[in-house]
Amino acid sequence: MRISLATIQKLMLRFLMIGLVSFQYPTMRMPASMQLHQKEINLEGIENDILFYVNEHRKSMGLQALQMIKIASVKAAEHSADMAQHKTGFGHEGFEERVKYIANQLAFNGNITDDSIGIKRSKKALGNVVQQPIYNANSYQAAENVAYGKLTAKMVVEGWLNSPGHRKNMEGKYALTGIGVAKDEKGIVFYTQIFIQML
Repeated sequence: MRISLATIQKLMLRFLMIGLVSFQYPTMRMPASMQLHQKEINLEGIENDILFYVNEHRKSMGLQALQMIKIASVKAAEHSADMAQHKTGFGHEGFEERVKYIANQLAFNGNITDDSIGIKRSKKALGNVVQQPIYNANSYQAAENVAYGKLTAKMVVEGWLNSPGHRKNMEGKYALTGIGVAKDEKGIVFYTQIFIQML
């Protein structure tokens, strides 16, 4: 009997949800026996692919698309790298510091877009005048999803959608996001998505 890769992936996602741990900031662990048995996951463009699938779901729910911002993606990538390098455990250690840093950057720099380079300011500085905050740096809401395993972008998003805590974050009242991934020495990929909304 032949079983297609798509069927195997669907079965893996069903089994993946068994024993899933969900906290205030949910995490997704995939048992080694459930991971794809391929040697390498191609990370090129995977952050944009994850954003595509998340926004596809949000659109189906009548929600606005998330906008990827560079500063949040940098912080998400740093967290994924810390987990991959075992500098921190798998989870959300340092979440509050990450989002506070992002909120402070947004408060003074406005709508930072990911043009692959730099910052677009929505308020111009006037000569030597100190720039006033555009947002209150202490008024934001944020959430974070993390996962690890040898997963494609679609598998990560489908896994999050099958977990109530992750799904709640994906469907939250957020406008901005950052996504970062990192691979450990065994080829296991760590995924982080940060959601943020300035109030």
